[in-house]
Amino acid sequence: MTDAVTCASHFRWVSAARTDAGRVRDINEDACLDIPLDGRWAVADGMGGHAVGDLASRLVIERLGELKQLPAGTGMTRSLAFAQAQLQHANRQLREEAARRQVTRIGSTVVVLIACDRFCGYLWAGDSRIYLCRQGRLRQLTRDHSQVEELRQLGHLTEDEARHHPAHHIITRAVGATDTLDLDEDILEVMDGDVFLLCSDGLSNELSDDEIRATLTQASPFDCRRATQALVDMALARGGRDNITVVIAQAEDPLASDKTLLNPSC
Repeated sequence: MTDAVTCASHFRWVSAARTDAGRVRDINEDACLDIPLDGRWAVADGMGGHAVGDLASRLVIERLGELKQLPAGTGMTRSLAFAQAQLQHANRQLREEAARRQVTRIGSTVVVLIACDRFCGYLWAGDSRIYLCRQGRLRQLTRDHSQVEELRQLGHLTEDEARHHPAHHIITRAVGATDTLDLDEDILEVMDGDVFLLCSDGLSNELSDDEIRATLTQASPFDCRRATQALVDMALARGGRDNITVVIAQAEDPLASDKTLLNPSC
């Protein structure tokens, strides 16, 4: 499930994705989007049980899949606005479906990454995450919308306590959770060799940041497929108590590669 192509972005993107139900749950309520040709990636983690979580995450990814309809060269502002609109549409659909089924809610977390020229934009709701691994350092770009994260930000919990807290699954934002969907978003400039990791909490609840960083930096040359497989296998080995989804995308600057070829001493 790996592609190596030149997309509308300034960078050449290579990516891979894997999703697994884990060792405890019968149904995989995660879903993901992996379209390096268009510079579009996403992870959605459904909630609600009894198959409706599966419905929610699939609907979210289907709506985001329509980002491929945007013409080449579409700017970041318009791309992010379109993604926002698609998720608002999904929010309305899930609210209507919950009312039809007479259940409290049918929802899904979401995290989206969009490449455009020399930049990446991202938006999210819930506790699915985006990490950036740059020059051997790992940084979490998103901040969980969860009760546990709020307690951690206030200094009431350490990072390790937050990871294993019994209420870590209680999130404060999700597509379909409320009539009004509140999304956070940001933009950053991309550098040659940047590796982005999108994941559901089935991965981040099992592995530490140090373990994730080690996996994303140990191989040279870097292999998205191998790293994706390794992260999921590690989460499964820890018990796989939740669905696990991993999407990894790496940016390669063709101009930087050309300079290296012209000057071997670089």
